[in-house]
Amino acid sequence: MESYDLIVIGGGPTGLNCAIAAHKEGLSHLVLEKGVLANSIYNFPDNMTFFSTSKRLEIGDVPFISHTEKPTRREALEYYRRLQQAWSLNVHTYEPVSKMEPDGTGGYLIATSKRTYQARAVVVATGFYDTPNMMEVPGEDLPKVKHYYDDAHPYVGQEVLVVGAANSACQVALELWRKGAKVTMAIRGNAIYKGVKYWIKPDIENRIKEGSIPTYWNSTVQSIHPDKVVLQTPVGEVELDNDWVLAMTGYRPNYDLLYSLGLEIPEDEARVPNHNPETLETSLPNVFLAGVVCAGMKTNSLFIENTRDHGTVIAKQIARRVPKLQTI
Repeated sequence: MESYDLIVIGGGPTGLNCAIAAHKEGLSHLVLEKGVLANSIYNFPDNMTFFSTSKRLEIGDVPFISHTEKPTRREALEYYRRLQQAWSLNVHTYEPVSKMEPDGTGGYLIATSKRTYQARAVVVATGFYDTPNMMEVPGEDLPKVKHYYDDAHPYVGQEVLVVGAANSACQVALELWRKGAKVTMAIRGNAIYKGVKYWIKPDIENRIKEGSIPTYWNSTVQSIHPDKVVLQTPVGEVELDNDWVLAMTGYRPNYDLLYSLGLEIPEDEARVPNHNPETLETSLPNVFLAGVVCAGMKTNSLFIENTRDHGTVIAKQIARRVPKLQTI
């Protein structure tokens, strides 16, 4: 059985950062990623631009080079490929974790789709973008319903309902409208989310005000059908002709996975996995959280740029606690 000082679950920016911190401390490491390297970023829209500057996203002393101040998805993927190569990080992609249990020596056995590994310490850096918030309405399983946005071209000339009022929903609605889609919005509240970026908020509000993007306020989706969608509005049910529903309703941590790992999660609104915010250690000894998963359902409070120290905080503790293995 392969054994490591540290196994990191999640191969996104935070997971790579934790692996680099382990490397600096002389710890053997393995990163297990269920999809591709930086899987969440790979699933971002093709033409997405980050809100943060490339400088604020840099990790591992590797410069993040971009053509403009704010990098694109394509530039970010290139950066994380270079990061893995520059540090010779041990990353296994397409290898989802299914179970974790104590090994009887203070470490853990981690089972994946391919084999079982032994780890003296574990970091859970699984983010949240892989698990969308479902509307839980009839018809949500139809092929016309998307919880991820890719590109505007397939929706040109189509009747599209965008659900949501945060950054993603507003950006998607604006881009689709500008590319020729017939866009309608359904918003649970009575206003655009106050946290929408300052250059997006007036744009979407003006398009709504002028009638370019018809919007149903204080409204929710009741059911979805092949050729229509039914909304519950303040004036009753409204039926709309519809080709596509883009549910930009946000995302959440993969709680099924977190429970399978044995983590304790309060059943309150925030659902933040139990951990020490200073050390990042969970209630399981030598098991740590890193990155945005530390925020639970409060997904707008932590980002790549304000969790860049997590890897260092964790690796230094592990280095003090465990004798280091020979590099595998």
